[in-house]
Amino acid sequence: MSVPKLADALASAQVLFDRATLEAAIERIAEDIVQAYAEGEVPVFLTVMNGGLPFAAQLAFALGERGLDLEFDYLHATRYRGQTSGSGLAWLHRPATPLHGRKVLLADDILDEGHTLLAVKHWCEDQGATEVRTAVLAEKLHDRCVEGIVADHIGVQVPDAYVFGYGMDYHEQGRNLPAIYALGD
Repeated sequence: MSVPKLADALASAQVLFDRATLEAAIERIAEDIVQAYAEGEVPVFLTVMNGGLPFAAQLAFALGERGLDLEFDYLHATRYRGQTSGSGLAWLHRPATPLHGRKVLLADDILDEGHTLLAVKHWCEDQGATEVRTAVLAEKLHDRCVEGIVADHIGVQVPDAYVFGYGMDYHEQGRNLPAIYALGD
């Protein structure tokens, strides 16, 4: 089975949000997040790999510029494994940082149906986290989100289409594109 080419997808894709717009959204999210923590608190900042990496890096810098220190760790849980539709959740790496008695800030690329984010949030709570906040770069607009998950901090809202770029992939390609695209017909 051949992998579709990113160049072919880009040829018919629509730019939904350019880099400047996304960076402004991240700055806005950072302002909101700083208000959620008391002075001197150091939340555990968990990046959901691989998609959350570009967003989490930019968000971490924006939080640091505002004086919020973070303890970094990451997790890798996925339902997609390079496909365009999800299946069962697979844990590829769990955080090593003890979460008991800690506040956690999860950073992910997109809240689509929410299966992965909800499972990760519940796992953090099961580990004894006292609070789990979620920050996503994008929220997909549809009525299929699982019950019990909403993002606390949202950068942009995207239509119910296949989106990629800025962490989100097109068949494991294009995560490092500096914009969010919607796949064309």
